[in-house]
Amino acid sequence: MKRKTEEKDNKKSGFKTLLLSVLLSSPGPLILGLGLTVGRSSTQISDFTRRSAELLAIIASFVVYCMTSKDENMDPVKKRNIELSSNIFVGIIMCISGISMIVLALVSNNEDKGNVIPALLIAISGVIANTLFWRKYTSLYKESGNVILKAQGKLYGAKSIVDTCITLSLFMVAFFPGKKVSQYFDVIGSILVSIYMIKSGVQTVRESFGRKKAEKFTNI
Repeated sequence: MKRKTEEKDNKKSGFKTLLLSVLLSSPGPLILGLGLTVGRSSTQISDFTRRSAELLAIIASFVVYCMTSKDENMDPVKKRNIELSSNIFVGIIMCISGISMIVLALVSNNEDKGNVIPALLIAISGVIANTLFWRKYTSLYKESGNVILKAQGKLYGAKSIVDTCITLSLFMVAFFPGKKVSQYFDVIGSILVSIYMIKSGVQTVRESFGRKKAEKFTNI
């Protein structure tokens, strides 16, 4: 009885955390999109692309979590496959986001970047929020063992590190406009963010595929 109560509480906590992730992540792409009307930093454009892709992945994970948690009679093997497929999707989104950022960073020009303060403020708030979510998802995974929460923990761990890099890059662009050092930081910041996102995405996909294969052979 106690175990069932704990599982129910964990499901509720996971649902609330994922819902909060969706709600807090939704305004980011919109605000950054509006910010692009006054700023043209390659890091800023990259951040807009990244946040849009990540929002899609978070929404997908939220929907799958609701499906698998609500139906208690779902076949365990089917449930696991759905959850791992969701994680693979999250990993693919991270890779696509990283590749897009590299392309944008390499093709961007060195003209005046405009006002990047809105993007800088979002990046700073992102460092704080994503670090808190990273810790929360890690804690929830340890308690429940849910693979969707584990993938979200990895995603938010990557997001917190990425936002730190973006904050430093946009700080240089904002306070040293037109300087060579800010241009280098802008492009290098985008590339470093891209590499980290791709690496994290590949790891997530490989781990999820590995689990799917292992469970497939186990159930033969």
